[in-house]
Order: sequence, then C-alpha cells, then structure tokens
Amino acid sequence: MNNQTDPRYPIGQFTWPAAITPADRRKLLNAAAATPELLRAAVAELTPAQLDTPYRPGGWTIRQTVHHVADSHMNAYIRCRFALTEDAPVIKPYAEKLWAELSDAATAEIDISLLLLTALHMRWVLLLESLTEAQWQRTFVHPVLGPRRLEETLALYAWHGTHHIAHITNAPL
Repeated sequence: MNNQTDPRYPIGQFTWPAAITPADRRKLLNAAAATPELLRAAVAELTPAQLDTPYRPGGWTIRQTVHHVADSHMNAYIRCRFALTEDAPVIKPYAEKLWAELSDAATAEIDISLLLLTALHMRWVLLLESLTEAQWQRTFVHPVLGPRRLEETLALYAWHGTHHIAHITNAPL
C-alpha cells in the first residue's frame, strides 16, 4: 500500500496491535525473516549516486536508511534479550538521527549492513521462534513509550523493515 499523502509513511503509520494471536506471530516472524533479503533486493541495482540520494526531500539517503535498519534492529534484538533475562528492564533509547549522521552510516558500503542484518535476523528469528506464550508477554520499558511486550516489538520491527524498504522502492531515483 502506498501512501501518496505522506512520503514519510509509504505503508502507513505503525499502529500498536490490540491483540496478537499465534497465527499473527507466525506472519510477523515470516516478515522479519524476509526483511534482509527484501532490503537487499530493493538496493541491488542502485548506483553509488543513487545510494547517496535522499529517499524523500528532507529524508536520509538510501545508504543511511540501509545502515539505520541494521542499527535499529540491533537495538531491538538486544532489547528483546534484556526482556527475556531481566524483569521489565528500562531500555536506553538511541539518537537515531545522530547515528545516521556518523561517518559509517553516511559513507560505508551498504553490503556491511546487509550482511549484518542477515546474520542478525537469523539469530533474532531463531530466538523468537523458541519463545513460550509466557515469554512473548515479557516486557521492557521504553522511557517514552512505556512497557512493551515482546510480541508488540515483533510487530513494530516487522513493520519497520517493510516501511524502510518502501522508502527505498518509492524513492525518486
């Protein structure tokens, strides 16, 4: 679905799900597992100049977006591990806009983050597939968003990957 009215949200804004069934989780896990390959396909034919083009006016370059997905999903994976090993830990947010401006995000080859994301998602999906019903309900506390269950986190990051892939595939190149 393409949102022509707001290029910041080409697939629409994320909505926290009220309930998530085991069947929903399976779909979300499949989406998470597919994210690295779909991202790789979205950037496969892009030139270096296109990688350094913003996906929308005022947005990050496609290169920064690829690195952002890896940064964001690494943080999410660690948050899940904290939630599974601590009781409702308060997590540390990160300044994603500033991270995207660091030299590695602004200039590094995207293959670095594509490889990282592939390995990360293999580990993350493997971990999530092993969770019991009780573990899916474990939480971490985000200082701004409050408590978040692991199943909600999966929904957010399944959306997040698709959201940024749509930024890239919709970019005016």
